Amino acid sequence: MIRTQIQLTEEQSERLREIAEQENVSMAELVRRAVDHWLTVASPMSIAERKRRSLAVIGKYHSGVSDFAVNHDTYLNEGSGKW
Repeated sequence: MIRTQIQLTEEQSERLREIAEQENVSMAELVRRAVDHWLTVASPMSIAERKRRSLAVIGKYHSGVSDFAVNHDTYLNEGSGKW
């Protein structure tokens, strides 16, 4: 690992310390987790990876409704209550 020095606000430091105590991990571990999460979210996904993920879910989930493709708006309305 590479040692890195960062500066946090007092509030950030205190909140990290509290969470670290609750989870029984170091503050450094929490920062590493946060950086990992941010890198995952912020990194643009390649077209090949998007295609791979899209193809991986085809046929994986079933609604149990035979007319979903035709009446999807009706089912969406029933499920969300917003339409």
